[in-house]
Amino acid sequence: MNLVFIYGKIVGNIKFDFIINGKHTSIARFKVELTNKSIVEVIAYDEIADFCYRYLEKGIQIFIEGKLTMKMQIEINNLN
Repeated sequence: MNLVFIYGKIVGNIKFDFIINGKHTSIARFKVELTNKSIVEVIAYDEIADFCYRYLEKGIQIFIEGKLTMKMQIEINNLN
C-alpha cells in the first residue's frame, strides 16, 4: 500500500489551475517544508484543490495523508 503521512509548514504560494479534457477538473500545487527541513511538492485535485486554494496560505502548519506519485510528489487524500 502506498500511504504517506507528512507534517510541515507551507512554503510559497498555492498555485491553482483548471484542467480541461482530463480526469480531474482542478489542481492545486504547493511545497511543504518538513520538520527535518526537507521540502516536498504536494498536489491536490478537485474538491481538495478548491479547499487548499481557499483556506490554506504560506506559513500554515499542515498534516497531510496522501500517496507518493511517480513524479515523487505527494497527492493529498486527506488533510488537517
